[in-house]
Amino acid sequence: MKPHSPEWFNAMYNNRDLVPKSVEHLQWWQESSRRVLADRAHPRIELAYGHAEHENLDIFTPEFKTGRGISPARLGARKRPVLVFIHGGYWRSLSKEDQSFLVPYWSALGVVSVVPNYALCPSVSIKHIAVQMVNALAWIYRHIDQFGGDPDNIHVVGHSAGGHLAALLLTTRWAEVGAHLGVHLPTHLIQSAMSISGLHELESIRLTPFLNETLHLSAADALALSPAMLPAPQGNRLVSVVGSLESEEFKRQCQLIQSSWGKAVVPVSEQLQGLHHFSILESFSDPRSRLMELLKESLRL
Repeated sequence: MKPHSPEWFNAMYNNRDLVPKSVEHLQWWQESSRRVLADRAHPRIELAYGHAEHENLDIFTPEFKTGRGISPARLGARKRPVLVFIHGGYWRSLSKEDQSFLVPYWSALGVVSVVPNYALCPSVSIKHIAVQMVNALAWIYRHIDQFGGDPDNIHVVGHSAGGHLAALLLTTRWAEVGAHLGVHLPTHLIQSAMSISGLHELESIRLTPFLNETLHLSAADALALSPAMLPAPQGNRLVSVVGSLESEEFKRQCQLIQSSWGKAVVPVSEQLQGLHHFSILESFSDPRSRLMELLKESLRL
């Protein structure tokens, strides 16, 4: 297979083919998420951050797991770190409901977890999704204190396409966004970000036939939406990790963002041993895992 041919790009980025039991992992995510959502110890608060379909998010507060039914008003007096998780799925599949299995692991850290939804390609463009995530973060900053979260202590974690969106959010000019919305937003709305198996340049995605047949990326959009091609954000910190069992392209994407933005902004660019594109996310279940260790460092816990 010739490197950088259409077939090569398909092979590098088709994780469902690269991981023999990928379907089983996805089924486990969905089944486990349904159990969490049905568990009264982890009730969610589902709210809209916009007016369009799919512009909603789930909020989970750690106090709820005790089952005492503490009200959001009472939680407002206790400010906790806020972890915003953006799901993957190549911008064209999955939803926030498929990621709820992660919430108990984060609640154990005492953080307020927020899982936003977004519209999917090809109904919308990746640029549209990026704007939705900007609006979601602006909403979270303005309202999360009502649910016990500290608006000045927001951290974003994303997996795969969500890792792309997490990194891209660091480049947002929040004060300008606030001016457009008619509200005050701080220059550094996000305190840290983590990109797990993230995609930091999209020209390769544009050249991957099985993806771009639904993403419809142009060369100009691929460049404009690539975090690694944008100026390094000042005063922010990104952790970039990938599984050691992932394709060479995913490993390159992980390293590229550090090479582009520098170690001052991306101090960690690391391959996590023995993990592939799906099991890397599941390693949050181990409180001693490297992924959880890096998350706690980012949260300063």
